[in-house]
Amino acid sequence: MVYNYFMDKILNKLKNNIIVSLQAMPDEPLYDENCIIAMAKSIVELGGATALRLAGERDIKNIKKLFPNVVVIGITKPEKIPTNYKELVYITPSVKDCKKIIDAGADIIAFDGTTRDRGNNETVKDLIDFIHSQNKIAMADIADFAQAQNAFNLGADIVSTTLSGYTKETQNKPNTPDFELVKEIKEKLDIFTILEGKIWEQKEAQTAFEIGADSVVIGSAITRPQLITKRFLEVIK
Repeated sequence: MVYNYFMDKILNKLKNNIIVSLQAMPDEPLYDENCIIAMAKSIVELGGATALRLAGERDIKNIKKLFPNVVVIGITKPEKIPTNYKELVYITPSVKDCKKIIDAGADIIAFDGTTRDRGNNETVKDLIDFIHSQNKIAMADIADFAQAQNAFNLGADIVSTTLSGYTKETQNKPNTPDFELVKEIKEKLDIFTILEGKIWEQKEAQTAFEIGADSVVIGSAITRPQLITKRFLEVIK
């Protein structure tokens, strides 16, 4: 019952809410520890965000210490994303990675929920079972409905469209939020569903909620100034 109470409390905070993905790669200026903290302060204290998606133990520990009441979705990922990333499992691929971000203080553990080979003889079920054994919430990042259904059947608490368009099988999808995937999940599965990926406009976030998304993750449009700048520069080219 402790786990159920905790899960309900966290999911109620996320329901009909925006989650900000605050991440930077080691080769980016904003990766600096103080930069991430400063951005988090701006997003939470001034912007009013109550939930963040963070990568790595350092940032999870810092932000939970600074904002203990902010819901943190934690992941691990490599310091350099390989060029063939669409063929690989690299978001929280193992039980060991799950433990790292649980120990760092994450409330929700997000992981690659696709059915691809993880390269370590572990399965999606192994990760979900371990996360639940630690009284944490298991969130499967998926790319299509079959993967969402599989994660649901295995006991995942949340599915997110994070990987739609970012796997070899879905790489030809339009470069727009995958509203259709959210619709299908909500029509066929009784699971908390997050729309993540390719949200740039307020209207897109609004549409996501209108079609049934429980939460929306926004990352680059808020926290990646280099990408925001490039979008504007493209207009004058």
